[in-house]
Amino acid sequence: MEQYLFLDFEFSMPEEHAKRGTFTPEIIEAGIVTVSDDTITETFSTFVKPEVHPLLTARCCEFLHISQSQVDQGMAFSDLVKKIKDIISQAQTTIVTWGNSDLHILKAGCERKQLTLGSFNALDLAEEYKRFFGGENLTSLKKAVLEYVGADFDQRHRALDDALKTYEVFKHYQKDRRFINTETKTTIGDRLDMSKLLALFQ
Repeated sequence: MEQYLFLDFEFSMPEEHAKRGTFTPEIIEAGIVTVSDDTITETFSTFVKPEVHPLLTARCCEFLHISQSQVDQGMAFSDLVKKIKDIISQAQTTIVTWGNSDLHILKAGCERKQLTLGSFNALDLAEEYKRFFGGENLTSLKKAVLEYVGADFDQRHRALDDALKTYEVFKHYQKDRRFINTETKTTIGDRLDMSKLLALFQ
């Protein structure tokens, strides 16, 4: 059995005047959608307590609409990793994210805490989306949902909402990819109506 794990995280943010390289972004909210046989089998949402920088900046709270009390009551990062690891252990898993920052910061946190996630495949759907449509730049999830899925997008930054929206884009992408791969190839003869062509010379 194969399953897909759609992950989206919100991260802590430094103040705008902070010097580059002096701040370690941490996961403060997680949204998880588990899919097997084109069916959502589980959704999970939680706030996560930051440890390196336990106090959120004013900029972070304002931009993400997350309060200090919410993350203080969230789960520990190690418990989040255990949750993800338990899901991965159930079947061959492909983790799907929009962009590479989610997995990058998750792995960085695991290295910092000396934790392991287990074996999985990774798919950056934003990169796949760019290649599929032949674009030069990565498209935002919001734009992909509006233009490709044709759905409204919640302006609030909520991790589970974004994970579900990533799955919506993925469904459309898989459907179009299957169509392209299985479309019957035609020859020039199939495309030309020879009777009409001959009529021109009569």
